[in-house]
Amino acid sequence: LELARIAAKTNSRVLIMGESGTGKELFAQAIQNESSRRNEPFVAISCATIPRYLIESELFGYRGGAFTGARREGQVGKFELANRGTLFLDEVNGLPLDLQAKLLRVLQQSEILRLGDTRPIEIDVRVLAASNCDLMLEVENAGFRKDLYYRLNVVEIFIPPLRSRMEDIELLIDHVTKRLSREMGIPKPRISADALETLKGYHWPGNVRELEN
Repeated sequence: LELARIAAKTNSRVLIMGESGTGKELFAQAIQNESSRRNEPFVAISCATIPRYLIESELFGYRGGAFTGARREGQVGKFELANRGTLFLDEVNGLPLDLQAKLLRVLQQSEILRLGDTRPIEIDVRVLAASNCDLMLEVENAGFRKDLYYRLNVVEIFIPPLRSRMEDIELLIDHVTKRLSREMGIPKPRISADALETLKGYHWPGNVRELEN
């Protein structure tokens, strides 16, 4: 948390590491909220869930008629939407290698090129990235570009899994039940001692997301 607060005061890129469900996007949003870009857009995209043939147009946008099925008026990409703000690249390890090369160029040049266009567009975007696997291991296995890794990993924040910080269980339960009770307009439920012990004895492979659900 302290490292995130320090990073928020700079314009450095941040790589957030942690298992699925640990709250990486919440950390990214918190860094944005504490930064000088807090009043500008925060745009998030999951690099692993968008089909390969769409990810480039999602990131960089395209001119009208750039490919079959493209909108006649074209489309603005996530980088342009995040201009002057923050772009959060979740599951950045899911980017194909050719897209990694294009992302590296964008980070180096601070400009993008829409698909089907010849005119580069200058951008001012802070990039935060997250991975649920060891990116350095991916680099060693030739699944991730080393130069892009060092571009993204200026500040690294590791969020530990819930099973290694079980002292947080009660705080998290209190936070979640307060919020849900408020949303549903019902009294906040009491968690019995037996139920709490059961929750503390569980492994939580889905981390905080699983606990909340």
